[in-house]
Amino acid sequence: MIAMPTTASADPAPAQGNSLAGKTVFLDPGHQGSAAGNDLNKPVPDGRGSTKPCQTTGATSPDGIAEHTVNWDITQLVKAGLESQGAKVVLSRQDDTGWGGCIDERANAANASKADIAVNIHADSTSPGTDAAKSGFHIIVPELPIPDATVNEVQSGPGRKAAEQMRDAFKAAGLVPANYAGAQDGLQTRADVAAVNLTKVPDVFAELGNLSNPTDAATLSSKDGQLKYAVGLVDGILRFLLTGSTPAASATTTAPPATTAPATTPAPATTTAPAATAPSTTTPPTTAPRTTAPSAPSTSGRTTTTPSTKTTTTTPVVPGLGLPSLPIEGQDPATPGATGESGLDLTGLQSILPLLSELSDTKDPKVIEGLLSSEGNDASSQVLKAMLSVIYQMFGGKLPI
Repeated sequence: MIAMPTTASADPAPAQGNSLAGKTVFLDPGHQGSAAGNDLNKPVPDGRGSTKPCQTTGATSPDGIAEHTVNWDITQLVKAGLESQGAKVVLSRQDDTGWGGCIDERANAANASKADIAVNIHADSTSPGTDAAKSGFHIIVPELPIPDATVNEVQSGPGRKAAEQMRDAFKAAGLVPANYAGAQDGLQTRADVAAVNLTKVPDVFAELGNLSNPTDAATLSSKDGQLKYAVGLVDGILRFLLTGSTPAASATTTAPPATTAPATTPAPATTTAPAATAPSTTTPPTTAPRTTAPSAPSTSGRTTTTPSTKTTTTTPVVPGLGLPSLPIEGQDPATPGATGESGLDLTGLQSILPLLSELSDTKDPKVIEGLLSSEGNDASSQVLKAMLSVIYQMFGGKLPI
């Protein structure tokens, strides 16, 4: 169980794992809560020899859900999940109430952070009113070549791989690729997105869903839905940082920590929903993932690629860190691969997240007692399963028995 931070800090929380030790991740929750007197229309470089407006207000759903707040909330979950694995996380903005900077300033901040990967977290909007026909996530990739030689080399190589692995992680989590904006298999190619045109570290620009779509909007704004999106984002980042340009070892996802429980490692999840493009003003959700609705694509679409497949020869593929799990009975344990697969099976923790969510939603002692008495025993066995997976990994693939 994992404790969620309540503030956005560039310094990582105490790490509960070390799979990402020494890694830095730059997270940009798109947009901001206030212009704070800044001129949103001030022209800034677009990375293509021209200019774009400094910033936009972000999308808003027909029922008033602000993209910037959705982006902020989901980013907080992703941040906690990455920090629990030892990563240093740097944010483009430190809250959801004030100014977040122009688009070129955020790209410059990503470059200055020397991050191993930068991720822009957004949600889309296709109409001021309801648009039930368009939904799903998409990852925006830059049209090549990019004028800056360094940016072109990075975004056409590791940046493209990171985008594809993020797309694959979303699909493995049960998220549905966008059915609009010309996105192909979850990827959309564009030349007008300054973030990827200016960023000199591998950059992933994710449009998690369509706020104009009622189903996407509901998922993007709910505690369970936001956690699902965060699961896909954390898994995509893990895939890239642990395997580099090598495809991930398994088609699974890792769940970011829940806000209500103290934590040690991010809890895995098997499904996620798309995220919104606009920054958010609220704090990260506290519940655990359950099921996800298809996410909608974003207004700033990117290109598409084919999902990656992940399997192992000796261990079953299960949800949890996108990596192989404990061998099933009768199989010989496999040695963790050289690409960074940890072999941890945290599905036990994932399975008890719904129980933790129910416990966090009630303050009635009798209800809590009833939940623990009816589901507590099973929860204990699932925690034990996760602990055994950790022990298995510590002893190099062989249980000490």
